[in-house]
Amino acid sequence: MIMAATETGGARVVLHDYWRSSAAYRVRIALALKSVAYQRVVVDLVAGDQRAPAHLALNPQGLVPALEIDGLVLTQSLAILAYLDETRPDPALLPADAAARARVRAIALAIACEVHPVSNLSVLARIEALAGADARSEWNRDNISRGLAAVERLLDHPGFTGRFCHGDRPGLADCTLIPQLYNASRWGVGFDHLPRISAVARACAAHPAFLAAHPEAVAPRAPAA
Repeated sequence: MIMAATETGGARVVLHDYWRSSAAYRVRIALALKSVAYQRVVVDLVAGDQRAPAHLALNPQGLVPALEIDGLVLTQSLAILAYLDETRPDPALLPADAAARARVRAIALAIACEVHPVSNLSVLARIEALAGADARSEWNRDNISRGLAAVERLLDHPGFTGRFCHGDRPGLADCTLIPQLYNASRWGVGFDHLPRISAVARACAAHPAFLAAHPEAVAPRAPAA
């Protein structure tokens, strides 16, 4: 799928991406927020495309995303988001105030470093191999539930006001939270009882950048009969 292949200056931007990857989803949101046009190259994690030599040459970890931009190949979603914010600062993903930036980063890191890593395919496959499918599901639901409850408490802070995680425009924290909520829904973990998270989810669901980046918007389609 192509989301327009070049930026205004003519440079080619390519996102190596899997539609259900939370990490890749973060980058799609940020690219959409910053109006960076790009081409998608699908890396099917279920089929094992991430272990192919061509992909390992881009990302030696065998993960997604990998972003080709400005003559570079960038990996790790939060590093990519930081690069985008430094090189394409409008709109900013972080607030101007240092204390607010620290709070926003704390939420992003709580999700990206604490909740998400132990819910990825390789970890869940290992749990299933050791303890069975039921244990895998129970582990993942418990991990996500506890993680979202902690994020709700982080958001319950006087510094976090507005429709999004911080203020009235989306930023870094929203780029990490929304993919985790999609993952929660896939695993049957509700969050209606978390009012702050639910409010942010509603605001993002109405935002064009989040709609464009949503997994269902980029999911592979079955060929027409």
